[in-house]
Amino acid sequence: MTPLSPFLVVVVLLAFAALLVSLTLSFVRVIRGPTLPDRVAALELVNVLTVSFIALYTVWSGQVAFIDAAAALALIAFVSTVAFARYAERGGGQ
Repeated sequence: MTPLSPFLVVVVLLAFAALLVSLTLSFVRVIRGPTLPDRVAALELVNVLTVSFIALYTVWSGQVAFIDAAAALALIAFVSTVAFARYAERGGGQ
């Protein structure tokens, strides 16, 4: 593992901060709604941000094993989004 340059450390820390702010705002949208599709879209955004957080941590730590966790989470999030879309298509999301 090679150490990160000081510039890259600053960039990664800023990216962590931006992801944290985005996650916080997404959780607010999940709680406040107002409709079920809005909440599901916010949960999908939380999933994407979590995968991004894991990928960024992989860059930070230099351990490639975390990419497997990010890929598994992305696949589960995709399947859950497709399942909700089918549920909403049948009229369940009103």
